[in-house]
Amino acid sequence: MSVFTHPEFDNHEHISFHRDPETGLSAIIAVHNTSRGPALGGCRMFPYPDENAALTDVLRLAKGMTYKSALANLDLGGGKSVIIGDPREQKTEALLEAMGRFVERLGGLYIAAEDSGTGVPDLKVMGRHTSHVAGVSPGLGFDGKPSTGDPSPATAYGTFKGIQAAVQHRLGRNDPADLEGLSVAVQGIGNVGYRLARHLKEAGAKLWVYDIHQDRMDQALAELDATPATAEDILFLPVDVVAPCAMGAVLNNESIPRLRAPIIAGAANNQLGNASHDHALWKQGILYAPDFVINAGGIIDIHYERIGAEPSVVREHLDGIGQTLAEIFTRSAQGNLPTGEIANQLAEERFNLKTKTGHHSRRTS
Repeated sequence: MSVFTHPEFDNHEHISFHRDPETGLSAIIAVHNTSRGPALGGCRMFPYPDENAALTDVLRLAKGMTYKSALANLDLGGGKSVIIGDPREQKTEALLEAMGRFVERLGGLYIAAEDSGTGVPDLKVMGRHTSHVAGVSPGLGFDGKPSTGDPSPATAYGTFKGIQAAVQHRLGRNDPADLEGLSVAVQGIGNVGYRLARHLKEAGAKLWVYDIHQDRMDQALAELDATPATAEDILFLPVDVVAPCAMGAVLNNESIPRLRAPIIAGAANNQLGNASHDHALWKQGILYAPDFVINAGGIIDIHYERIGAEPSVVREHLDGIGQTLAEIFTRSAQGNLPTGEIANQLAEERFNLKTKTGHHSRRTS
């Protein structure tokens, strides 16, 4: 399949493929839009079934980062990279060093950060061969506590603030900080999902959880008093909120009719199978918190790490995620349009404006 006719291709500025037989690296970097600044996005490692599945994921993820940065009012563009392989079995220092050399070849057009399957130590290894990595500098996090640079805590906190906004709008709770008795199903309890679940538990919510890794399940059951769910039922429980925090495309033609929660609000990227599913959720009366809005905490955190901002500045910006979602929910209700469509309009206004005013040059290849 040609890249240019791929269903997920949307005027991406740059796409690079790289294979290094010596280390086993097979990777793709996609840059969607750099009108607001250099493309910053995570480096994901996942055992995709084939190259086309990896290409689909990286194209969607890169576009999502453009929209995410625009709605977060950051001077960054959207990009992403994927490494094809099992991070628990196939990740080696040599492979990561090869990935660093791959990133370096783009000359700063793309800046890599942590993502599913990679972490701060991995980015530091990549950083031996490129300066274009982010989220690796120790310091103080948004909460004033020591941080390794890992953006996961900020992503989880921002998602938590987004859930508060969704609960206030959809369920009419006057105090968004009070989640006592709220029932939430969290799909995926990795670095972000577990931290989100902990925030929810501390706010009084009741949790149902599922993860493909049993050690993560054991931790959540022991430490968060969560109820275990299965892969087959986690999205379809009769709870107040379903929080997808694993892989994308979980909201599709098969799953949406079976949903029983009035709110979908989680940290996973690209939760919709395709754009039409935004309308399907809205038509079914489900309040959807657009993923590229609610999970922007990580990119916000990395942005401020790069410029050396104080923790209070970062936290204030993270708190604004809930305010942005509240605006989207209100405009959706007033305009009788799906929330994702409203969010797309707002984002496109912001990065198209940058393009027209020429704040940043665009590079194509």
